[in-house]
Amino acid sequence: MITFSDVSLIYPNSTKTVLENLNLTIDEGELVLVIGPTGSGKSSLLRLINGLVPHHTGGILAGNVSVDGISTQLVKPGGLAHLIGIVGQNPANGFVTDTVEEELAFGMETLNIAPDVMRKRVEEILDLLSLAPLRNRSLATLSGGEQQRVAIGSALVMHPKVLVLDEPTSALDPIAAEEVLSILHRLVNDLGLTIVIAEHKLERVSQFADRIVHIDGVGNARVGTPSQIMSDSDIAPPIVHLARALGLADAGLSVRDMRRLSEDIRNATYGPRIVESANGAECVVESKNLSCTYGEKIVLRDINLQFHEGEIIAVMGRNGAGKSTLLRSIVGLNSAEKGSMRVQGHDLAKLNGSARRESVGFIPQEPSDLLYGQSVLMECTQADKDNEVDKGTTFALLNELVPGISAHTHPRDLSEGQRLALALCVVLSAKPRILILDEPTRGLDYQAKNHLVATLLRYASVLKKTVILATHDVELVAELASRVIFLADGDVVADGPTLDVLLSSPAFAPQVAKVMSPQPWLTVQDVVSALEAR
Repeated sequence: MITFSDVSLIYPNSTKTVLENLNLTIDEGELVLVIGPTGSGKSSLLRLINGLVPHHTGGILAGNVSVDGISTQLVKPGGLAHLIGIVGQNPANGFVTDTVEEELAFGMETLNIAPDVMRKRVEEILDLLSLAPLRNRSLATLSGGEQQRVAIGSALVMHPKVLVLDEPTSALDPIAAEEVLSILHRLVNDLGLTIVIAEHKLERVSQFADRIVHIDGVGNARVGTPSQIMSDSDIAPPIVHLARALGLADAGLSVRDMRRLSEDIRNATYGPRIVESANGAECVVESKNLSCTYGEKIVLRDINLQFHEGEIIAVMGRNGAGKSTLLRSIVGLNSAEKGSMRVQGHDLAKLNGSARRESVGFIPQEPSDLLYGQSVLMECTQADKDNEVDKGTTFALLNELVPGISAHTHPRDLSEGQRLALALCVVLSAKPRILILDEPTRGLDYQAKNHLVATLLRYASVLKKTVILATHDVELVAELASRVIFLADGDVVADGPTLDVLLSSPAFAPQVAKVMSPQPWLTVQDVVSALEAR
């Protein structure tokens, strides 16, 4: 179905090739997973499939890419629209209409599909992706996860032979991600759909993949089955790292396999685990009976919360539960319908300039909103000046988090994960007392995520700052957060230590917790520490 023949790709002004002499054949009805470090070229490989690279992005391409016998060099991307559906990293960039139902129908209208067929397909997709309650909603009012489901639906409704997805679960909660991946797996097996996915959250996707393409960032690519690639890959889900830590010869790729292999370990007796508390620390953020609405929809309802100095708090919940609204209320971007939100005793909406910047730093879901310079160096230099820190401080932070980014690259040319890292460093260099992040791991590989965890842990424990993040990444929460707040339909349904909240919810439990249940372990390090203590 898809054939790469001696494909090499390099972008202008780049010092390294994205791909070099890649030969790959993807058969009909195959699900292929593309993995690699942040900025290694996963998105470029996906865009080669429908010709967006190099027709729209530029670059020097050698070799040939063909899909269903059609060479992408001979037709423009629009000429493959009937054959290939593609969903980018940022779904909102691909929307062209106002409402969910109109967006689902738009692609079929451009192909002049009969109205009765269009209506039937739209209804099927609304049911398939649980979008029926959102059919008349404005796309601008949807959460990031809801937008991602609409984008996937807009591609599926065209009945393509090939579906290309760039991080399709990055903004989805664990339950929605499992539903979407199960649907894709069923389409592969039942309809012979060919799917190519680039994804960083391997714990969600690896079990569904037939083969993995591992790009190393300097042009080389390895192709093999999941077990072959995961046997020695530095990019691997927690379950593989757990198998390595336990010295298991056969690394199971599913929770069921790992539970069988680790039965003796989890049935042993261990000492009690000590959970630290923030009791006694200064309260820096407090909400009292906070309620927020969008039109007639109540997004937050009578929220009473306190956040303390030195805490790292994760706000979790389904897509549309009100997580982003809570964060924006703290920052002062959302006005309360009733109640109040105080940051260090102030209404943040009334603070301006350096006082506001030193109080709260905010990274939104779309980090590009914070970037306006013409190069990475310009962004970092301006941040140094605005935040009154030594020259080079911001760029040094960036190099620590995601090494290898060229100072002369335009921020819009960075990958999603690199843009996030740049925005984070711009805000972090000001050392705000409260750091707020909305989905901070979208586009980040495991290595960059580990650097992020270390940076935020140091920020909270050494500098005594408060970190509040909204995320669906349960593995990040297990590694990072000291406390979890769980929202559902605008209400706080759980608020407590990370261990207690995550273990009480099977759907939101990390991989290690599922494998090692009933032992109270969330991470590989928890398991290793317990075994060493025993």
